[in-house]
Amino acid sequence: VLENQDLQDSIKPQKVEFHSLNFNTTLHWQPGWAREARDALYFVQYKVYGQSTWQNKDNCWGIPSHVCDLTHETSDIQEPYYGRVRATLAGVYSNWSLSCRFTPWRETMIGPPMVTVVHSNKSITVKLQAPRSPYERKRGSKITMANYYDLLYQVFIINNLLDEQHRVLVYEGKDKVIKIQDLRHGVSYCIVAKTYVPMLDRSSAYSSRQCTVL
Repeated sequence: VLENQDLQDSIKPQKVEFHSLNFNTTLHWQPGWAREARDALYFVQYKVYGQSTWQNKDNCWGIPSHVCDLTHETSDIQEPYYGRVRATLAGVYSNWSLSCRFTPWRETMIGPPMVTVVHSNKSITVKLQAPRSPYERKRGSKITMANYYDLLYQVFIINNLLDEQHRVLVYEGKDKVIKIQDLRHGVSYCIVAKTYVPMLDRSSAYSSRQCTVL
């Protein structure tokens, strides 16, 4: 019995955490500390805070992976959720490992906007699109994150003559089309942008660079 107890403890999943970007939400965990834990299989359940019964996640039932997609299960974005994971190996089951409470609306990371750059003689026009959520409208198009949050866009310009790392904030606001004027001919400029949510005081990562020579 003791050996079983040891195995139970040593294969118990560690660090069960929700990761979420634009409401694409996955549950992650690390294997137990036993070397054999590499060969364990995992079972995932989830529930809304306050519910008494746990729901099985069928696609993540007896899986070798250390990640489980719960995007669909956490689509009520104002609700707080829990996830939990247990492992099995050689007919022995570990106890459940519980995640912290996770509320999608409050905790999902917002991605950067999609950036398109069009240049003319001395100006650059920047077009921004809000990042998309995984959720769809009735007609099938993806609902953007601007539906869920008051988003501001921060647009930065990088003058490659001066310094690759020096980003200058040229715009912050809600406009999706921004014109940057009075730029120098023959100079290479790059644009990066961030999404900012004032209510949560949270910024996205920078978008990928869009570069152009005037």
